[in-house]
Amino acid sequence: MPLDPRLSELAEELFGPLGTISVRKMFGGGGIYCDGVMFALIADGVIYLKADARSQADFEAEGLGPFVYQGKAKPVAMSYWRMPERLLDDPDEALAWGRNAVRAAQSARAAPRKTKPRGKG
Repeated sequence: MPLDPRLSELAEELFGPLGTISVRKMFGGGGIYCDGVMFALIADGVIYLKADARSQADFEAEGLGPFVYQGKAKPVAMSYWRMPERLLDDPDEALAWGRNAVRAAQSARAAPRKTKPRGKG
């Protein structure tokens, strides 16, 4: 499903107070960025927010799950979790969830990346 421009506009409106919000097309959906840091994504008409160990329980308490795509061998779950639909009608709470997602994205960006050891040969 192509990126719905109305959903992009809604994301910019909901999360605008967090900073400079932009939506960039990617893989048929879109990445939502705040001041250059991707903190959410749009896929199949749904907004997913970046989660971490601190915020994942909030998504689970709402009965929501992560964004999952089909990898080469098996499904792969990402650390972006479905945003509660009720937030679309509650800008203040959407902003609080967005703030948590930005914090999670900034923390993940600052964390050292795990790399696979290179084989010799």
